Amino acid sequence: MLSLIYIIILMTLAACGNKNVGVSVSENNSFDSNNGKIKVVTSFNAVTQFVKAVGKDKVDVQTIIPNGTEPHDFEPKPKDLADISKAQVFVYNGLGMESWVDKTLKAADNKDLIVVEASRGCNPIKNNDEEAIKEHGQYDPHLWISLNGAKIEAKNIKDALIKVDSSNKDYYEKNYSEFASKLDVMINDYKAKFDEAPSKNFITGHAAFAYFCRDFNLQQNSVESVFAEGEPTPKRMEELVDYCKKNNVKTIFMEEMASPKVSETLAKEVNAKVEKIYTAESEEDGKDYIQSMKENLDKVYESLK
Repeated sequence: MLSLIYIIILMTLAACGNKNVGVSVSENNSFDSNNGKIKVVTSFNAVTQFVKAVGKDKVDVQTIIPNGTEPHDFEPKPKDLADISKAQVFVYNGLGMESWVDKTLKAADNKDLIVVEASRGCNPIKNNDEEAIKEHGQYDPHLWISLNGAKIEAKNIKDALIKVDSSNKDYYEKNYSEFASKLDVMINDYKAKFDEAPSKNFITGHAAFAYFCRDFNLQQNSVESVFAEGEPTPKRMEELVDYCKKNNVKTIFMEEMASPKVSETLAKEVNAKVEKIYTAESEEDGKDYIQSMKENLDKVYESLK
């Protein structure tokens, strides 16, 4: 699929008389052509949220993965390649979340592009699922759902914006510090609450909350795997039902990007309620990252009482 896309985009550019997909900073990629803002292309919503938190009104951000589309399954279109070829910064999560990135960047051929793997420098959690490792790599990619992980990703983004626009270094540093401080307040507040909670275990739709759990010494037990692929086996469902009954679980969490029907079936089986939890892969209910994570923390804490 990707090779066909590359052919299409190259043919399109050739027809326009442009032999080079990349656009130099001194030409169309300048601040002047973008109202003085840094043109940033991101992979999906969570990293977009971090770019906006740090760059605010000095960035023009475009997210290429539409809301409701799994980043794992995304196939870039010719327009996406064209947008990346004109960008100054490209930000993606990494850790195997966006398997299409390397080929896409090669096809876009933007030699002046600053590429940010937002998860760089983190302490990654290894996958235990052999099938997931074969398909997606050895690490769980959901770093951004952790508040500590969000600080790492925002810092890498901040460093890239300063590299492009060093004259506004203090502005980006200030925005990053304010964002990180908000996350620290939430971490400290909820760490104390979770330490006192009688239970440390909660049920999620898919296993996306390992980094979140590491922040607060919690344990997720999930209906679906790390990558929300495939339906759980009858044996797995039986194990979850037994677990919920044994641990008096009263809340089953579901995510927009995982199958809600399975969570609903499990909840009905154990007489529990279903609550929505945010992964921030897509923009949901008009909430920004801080609002989404605050609601997650509130709901998980309530479920553990």
